[in-house]
Amino acid sequence: MKSITRLYLTLLLLTAATPFTIAQSRLQSFDDRALEYLEAHRTPGQTKAWLLISNTNDYVNVAIPAGLLVAGIIDHNPDMRQNALYVASSTATTFLVNTLIKKLVRRPRPFISNVHLTAVYQPSSTSFPSGHTSSAFSSATALARAYPKWYVIAPAFLWSGAVGYSRMYLGVHYPSDVTAGALLGAGTAFGLGFIRP
Repeated sequence: MKSITRLYLTLLLLTAATPFTIAQSRLQSFDDRALEYLEAHRTPGQTKAWLLISNTNDYVNVAIPAGLLVAGIIDHNPDMRQNALYVASSTATTFLVNTLIKKLVRRPRPFISNVHLTAVYQPSSTSFPSGHTSSAFSSATALARAYPKWYVIAPAFLWSGAVGYSRMYLGVHYPSDVTAGALLGAGTAFGLGFIRP
């Protein structure tokens, strides 16, 4: 009786795990193919441009709330100062949550998992989710919610989308890492919306 119960439970677990395993395998296959395609179409000029966008992300994420704070002080505008706090809090919280998820998931970088992929450079941290993308989308979403004008929204999301693409182009993140990072960043900005004036 015990052996039948054990066999039944084993079969039940295998059956339950199969759809997840298949979906996971398909996602990994898509991720690999996308990065192989991007690597095959790299050019020196594009690589230089995408590397610049990726490398300046942290500066932009600091410059947005700093600029709002300085402008708010100069203009004696408490709402602008409050929005600076909102954007900064959103980006900082996203960074902390992203770091925690990376430590829990520990997904290897694409160039480690797939011997056919060569990254433009090789970061030492883990891959999931993309920290650059999450912080860029957090800043963009918070800024767009604080100032819901097309001339703020369009450049903010154009920038954050470019940062996400740059991470895939450079071969340091899978598309699923970038997607998760974008959702995390935007979600954090929405979650902290109560900080807005």
